[in-house]
Amino acid sequence: MASTETRKMVLAAAAACEDKKGENTRVLELDPADSGFTDFFLITSAANDRQAVAIGDEIELRLKREFGTYPNSVEGRKQGEWILIDYVDFVVHIFLDEKRAFYDLERLWKSAQAVDLEALKAALTEKVVASRKKSVAKKSAAKATPKKAAKSVPAKAKKAAAKKSPAKAPSKKTTPKK
Repeated sequence: MASTETRKMVLAAAAACEDKKGENTRVLELDPADSGFTDFFLITSAANDRQAVAIGDEIELRLKREFGTYPNSVEGRKQGEWILIDYVDFVVHIFLDEKRAFYDLERLWKSAQAVDLEALKAALTEKVVASRKKSVAKKSAAKATPKKAAKSVPAKAKKAAAKKSPAKAPSKKTTPKK
């Protein structure tokens, strides 16, 4: 089962694809029995090689900025026909349309389940809300339990402090004589 953090990164990568006008973006959750090397494939198409590189750059930048993570490897950036960005827990495939049709990864990974990005976003939001509710409940429970009263300063310590610094008598102002 993929972690919540991985799912958030996949969503961020999909949003980067959308921002850079990637087409037909799909996320596939791979069956662990068939694939032990990654949890998700994110597949998108680009109109040309420059757009493919721009999509790849945006994904890397966003994941570095938001999650502090870097890809394990990047392949195909120079050609731009099929760019593969490996984040271990998920792999991004950015294709030119004709290369995507030729390799047809969706058909090759028949056992993979297509992930609805909106449903994934809603599930993550629900987890965040539930987590925040738990946190608030813990804080309110901690506030409800009374804390031990702070020990007051012993009388002996007060007397000792009074002896060390005696109170000064108010000074009398004298007016100069003429």
